[in-house]
Order: sequence, then C-alpha cells, then structure tokens
Amino acid sequence: MPSFAAPTNLLPSTTTPSTFSRRRFSSMPSPSSVNPRATSTSIQCNSSNPLNPSRPSSLQNPNSKRNKQHILKSLTKPLAVASLASATIFIRLTPVLGGGSGGDGFGGGGGGGGGDGFGGGGFWRKFFGTELAIADEDNESQDWDAHGLPANITVQLSKLSGLKKYKLSEILFFDRQRGATVGTEDSFFEMVSLRPGGVYTRTQLLKELETLATCGMFEKVDMEAKTKPDGTLGLTISFLESTWQSAERIRCINVGLMQQSKPIEMDADMTEKEKLEYYKSQEKDYKRRIDKARPCLLPQSVHNEILQMLKDHGKVSARLLQRIRDRVQKWYHDEGYACAQVVNFGNLNTREVVCEVVEGDITQLVVQFQDKLGNVVEGNTQLSVVKRELPKQLRQGNVFNIEAGKQALRNINSLSLFSNIEVNPRPDEKNEGGIIVEIKLKELDQKSAEVSAEWSLVPGRGGRPTFASLQPGGTVSFEHRNLQGLNRSILGSVTTSNFLNPQDDLAFKLEYVHPYLDGVYNPRNRTFRASCFNSRKLSPVFTGGPGVDEVPAIWVDRAGLKANITENFTRQSKFTYGLVMEEITTRDESSHISPHGQRVLPSGGISADGPPTTLSGTGIDRMAFLQGNITRDNTKFVNGAIVGERNVFQVDQGLGIGSKFPFFNRHQLTLTRFFQLKQVEEGANKPPPPVLVLHGHYGGCVGDLPSYDAFTLGGPYSVRGYNMGELGAARNILELGAEIRIPVKNTHVYAFVEHGNDLGSSKDVKGNPTEVYRRMGHGSSYGVGAKLGLVRAEYAVDHNTGTGALFFRFGERY
Repeated sequence: MPSFAAPTNLLPSTTTPSTFSRRRFSSMPSPSSVNPRATSTSIQCNSSNPLNPSRPSSLQNPNSKRNKQHILKSLTKPLAVASLASATIFIRLTPVLGGGSGGDGFGGGGGGGGGDGFGGGGFWRKFFGTELAIADEDNESQDWDAHGLPANITVQLSKLSGLKKYKLSEILFFDRQRGATVGTEDSFFEMVSLRPGGVYTRTQLLKELETLATCGMFEKVDMEAKTKPDGTLGLTISFLESTWQSAERIRCINVGLMQQSKPIEMDADMTEKEKLEYYKSQEKDYKRRIDKARPCLLPQSVHNEILQMLKDHGKVSARLLQRIRDRVQKWYHDEGYACAQVVNFGNLNTREVVCEVVEGDITQLVVQFQDKLGNVVEGNTQLSVVKRELPKQLRQGNVFNIEAGKQALRNINSLSLFSNIEVNPRPDEKNEGGIIVEIKLKELDQKSAEVSAEWSLVPGRGGRPTFASLQPGGTVSFEHRNLQGLNRSILGSVTTSNFLNPQDDLAFKLEYVHPYLDGVYNPRNRTFRASCFNSRKLSPVFTGGPGVDEVPAIWVDRAGLKANITENFTRQSKFTYGLVMEEITTRDESSHISPHGQRVLPSGGISADGPPTTLSGTGIDRMAFLQGNITRDNTKFVNGAIVGERNVFQVDQGLGIGSKFPFFNRHQLTLTRFFQLKQVEEGANKPPPPVLVLHGHYGGCVGDLPSYDAFTLGGPYSVRGYNMGELGAARNILELGAEIRIPVKNTHVYAFVEHGNDLGSSKDVKGNPTEVYRRMGHGSSYGVGAKLGLVRAEYAVDHNTGTGALFFRFGERY
C-alpha cells in the first residue's frame, strides 16, 4: 500500500527519548530563504504564521548566524528606492507566507494534508516552535555553567542536569551509512538550529533531538555530548538518512488557498484492522486533495531536470528531495516569485513524487491613503486612478511576483501625485497561503508655488555697475494638481530677466492637463493638453561662420495657443497630435521689431539689409498648423548604460491660415541605435557594458519656409565642436553620428565622430542666410569626452578649420 509522507511501514514503531524512528518527510529549512530581518526595501516573504504570530513558519533555519549574510546578499532583492522632489518612494515587502499544506499555518508536514504522518504540520510546529533551542547573536555572551564532569567522557542528553546552561564548543554530524563525519556544507546542517558557541539547556537539546527525529529526514538520529576540559560540551549528532523506493514521475501542485481539515487522531488502542482502515482513509483524502490542487507554474524544462535527477539517483533519499526542493525554489525566485516555497513532498514510496508548493496567491488588493504621520485617511485621489496603473499580475487571483511590485511602483510614481509609496504584501489571515497586497500612499499637496530669483549686473556709467543697475530676474511658477481626484492639473509659470521692467522679455506659460480622455476605466491611455504661451529664444539662423565678426542677434518671440492629444502605447512610446496657432515676432537686441537680419559694416555701423526674418517681411507672422509626433522607444538600462533603439518622427502641416497664407510640410526623422558590445551580468554594483551609438537625423520642408523655422547645423545637439547654427541654415539637412562609450570607474569615457550637411538646400532659404554670414553649409567633427555626473566634458576638433576646443555640456547628446 502506498504511503504518503514517509513511513515504509504503516504502523509507527515506538520511540525512546534519545532515538526516534522517522515519521514523515517535509521540506527542510531552505538555504534560499530570505532573512526576515531584511530592510524595508527588500523581499521578505518568509513570514510569521498569521494565525499565531509568535510562531515562525518560514522555510529556513531562523537561527543560523553563519547563513544570514549569505542569504541576505544572494536573495534579498532591493526593489526600488526613488526620489520625487524631496519625497522618498519605496516598496516594502513584508513577510507574506500565511498558510500551507499543513493544518497550522504555512509549511505543513507530510503528504496527507493533515495529521501525524500525513501532513498535519506537526513537524513544522516542532521544528519552528518558539521552544526550540534558538541561539541568537547574544547567546555567546550569556552566562553558562561548566558541566562539572570528568573530561573526555560521553554523556547521554538525559543524564545532563536540567538546572544548568551548557555551552557547546563544537557540533559534529556523523553519517552512519557513510561511516564518516560530514562537513558543514552538507545540506543536513540546514536543519540544525544549534551552533557552536551557543548556550542551551537540556530541555532545548532534547527538543532539538525530537525535532530532528520526527522530521522524516532520518531513519535514526542520536545526540551524544562529550565533555571538554574547559567545561564546555562537544555535541555529536549521528544519523541514518531516510530512503524510499525509486520514482519515475514528479508532480508539482500549488496547495495555496486549499482548505485544511484536521484528521482524527489515531487512538493507541486501535486494532491492526482499524489502523489499516485509518491509513486507507488518509490515502483517499490525500488523493482527493492532490486531484483538487492546481498545477504549479513550474515549466516543463524544470520538470525534465527533476526527472533526470530521479533517474540518475535511483532510490529517493532525503538529500535528493532537498536538491529537488532547491531547484524548484530557485526557479521561482529567479522568475520573481519571491514568496513561493516548497512546503512538502508527498506520495513517497510510490512511482510518482508529489511536490507541494505554496506559490503566494493574491487574495485581496487594498489601497490606503495616509497623512504625513502615517494615519489612514480618506484620500483625494480616486481609487480608479491608482488601480488602472497596477499591472494585471498584481491583481486578485494571480501569484505575487516581485517584478509586478516594481512595475506598480514605477507606474504609480509616474502619476506624480504622491510623496511616498509602499507596496506591502502581507499574509491573509482568513485564507491560508494567501497574500493581501497593500498599497499605502501619501499624497502631495494639491496646490504648490515656487519662486526662483536671480540678479544680473548691468554696466552703468563708466562701465561700472551701480546699485541701480542690479536687475532682479527669475521665475514664478504654480501648480494645482489632481483636480477632482482624477489627476487633472493646471500649471503656470512666468519668467523674466528683469522684474522691474518685465515687458522687455516676459515669458509665460499656462497649461491645463486632462488625462484619461476616454474615461478612467477605459484602457486607452490618452491625455489632452491645452496651453497658452509666450516665449523668447535666440535664433541660431542669424549666426556668423568662422572668421566672421560678431553678427547682431535676432530674438524670436512666439505667443499663441496649443492643444494636443497624447496617446501612450507603452511607457516610452507615444503618439501626439494637435493644433498650434501662434504669432511670431522677430526682434533685435533692443527689443525692436526687426524684419531683416543685421550685419556689422566695416565702419563699425550696423546694416539692417540682411535676410528677411519672417515670411511676411514685416517682422511679424501669424500662422496655424497641425503637428504630429510619434515616438517608438525600446531602450532600457543595463547596469546604468542605455541599450536598444529609439525612433522619432515629427511632422508640421501648415493650413494656409495666417500671414501670406503659409502652406507647408515640415518633417523630421531621427533614428538612434544603442548596441551593447559585451554581455554582462545584470545587477546592483555590476559594471555596465561598452556601447556603440549610431545616430541619424533628417529634416526637410516642402512649401513656405520662414527663416526662423529653417533647420540649423552645428551645436551640442547637432554637430559638436561648432557653435549653434555655425555650419548653416537650410531647407533640408542630414546629420550622422557615431559614439563609442567605455565604462570606467562608475562613469564612462567616449569617442565620437559627427557630420552635418545641408544637402545643397541652404540657397532655398529666403535671403540665403548661410551665404550671407559666410557659413560652409556642411562640416564634420571628432573628439573624446568623459561623463562627470550630469556634465559632459568634451574635447572636439572642428574638421573645417582643424582646431579643437574644450566644452562642458549638460545632459546627453543622444
């Protein structure tokens, strides 16, 4: 008759205080368990029993000091620590394993689903009970008593005094089958909560012996103490490993959320027939149990690996089951199922071994809002706004995955509504083995304002600045976010270099943002934006070439309205389309309207007979056009280095509305590739790979083209080594670039080469500003650089003149 948990004979034999026969096999303390003392930004899925918080039920040795650092380094996976302004956003995973295959919390015993010998959780209750011989970090400094016996004699545990605290100087594991002492690397050492240097009572030592004897790992197990001259004890644990008949198949089932029924205890006065009927009943119960269980997520490839283990090993042994458990749990943890644990092996002594796993099923999702003190409050944000950002894998009915937790953090953080975010899985006390995912949020203030000021010195009489020549400038910005709890917002900013006379260069922007245009419950993610603006920028079109005296600057003022809709396909890929209506005014350095570019005459005077600055020829243009932009971005970070590809296409279509009825099609295409040149191991503090960047940019215009909208060549984001627009202004341009990045000590150095060409179209720009200001219309550069934090330090050589210069730039070129 098949047995279900371990016993080769259906009638358990009697036991003695120092030698016990095996009863069943359950999964042993896992070396891959996560230290429950990990920080708040780490995985902590081996939990206290929710039904009895004082009783730890994690699949690990909770007292092994020698394993703590190893476990923490190898399996504690930081999720995220991000900052949003001054707020810290983090994800905290607390212990979550609640219930299991046994009748008492998570981590039950044998295969029968309950009761002594068939999976009632008795082993785990004994092995992880609070009465175990737990020696914490302070035990070595505890007071202890000398044994008071002659040195170098062997003493049975029952002969030790119950009033003394004994210090263990060494612990040896003796394999009777091999006839040799096994080393600390042996998997059986995982089970022992005792450690050298610890202080224990006789009761604790006997309890440890009982725990080892009843776990199903050993046919027999004994403990003997040997007295040492210094008053300490040396402990020898001798054992005979359990074995079962060979198996041909492995079946993995998810026993999470399964209701557990406590079986009727076997009466000691039962007859042989009654005992046989009892075991038959347990057999039927277990068969019904595994038939109801869901298949686990384990892929066929891992199943095949385990089948090969069974085939190679022959008989099923305790060590083999540990190897199978480790392989199964490794797959779960590698795939992000951090809360999954093998809790039991059943159907031993049959042709099919059953591996029971609690995978960590999500039973409930709770969103809480907190005030600054951490008290639960009613939030302003509608729950639907938060829940639509959660990945499906984090919702009820799915198995909790650490990557889903990370994704939830990123998605909620992208709303920019919260100063603090916690994703906190915890045990479901009503559903054994289930997980409740709590999302705790602290909202940012709805209204905010910010003022940044700066002072500039203007030369006074005699060239010396005076107090009256100090000009106060800066930016005033405000934001009213999360209107009606739907993440709608109004933003505004005003910028000037002189608050005392702001009409000279006043710039402002007022914008309304309306996400979830199709409704918050609609999966389509479209955002509507409407803004009015006034801005001023220096035009690079009216710039002199090499050897040309300084060209008087032309400023371009733009004021108007803009409305668009952005549809997000992924977090990095989107499509934006809308309407722009604006008035463009060109001005000289004195803020006077300038319909033409200016030149410095040999006499030192200024001539205003340069190329026309506007389409109308008056210095003021008005126009309306449609604008579209599609971005396909598949880049990602590999240890801090960008790899992947990014494509951007933008088009502006004139409607023939405005000055001179402008009708045009202006289009741009940018292609950038980031090639990873070397495969590296990904992870924290791992070096990034070298990367080759290839870049191409094409811009063209058909129809009416005012000078201020011509494509310019040269500058830090065009062809490095030249000033903005120094190579020319054209109707069509082509830019090509290549850069190789080599990681060096937490940063990278790089070499680059770039080329820009007007494709002979400079003459097609009104007034040909490229020729007027003696620019080449094409040029190349090459150089080297280093990334210093946010700054790029570059030495670039201008190929047209053969001279080089050192530049400091912010941000990335590509």
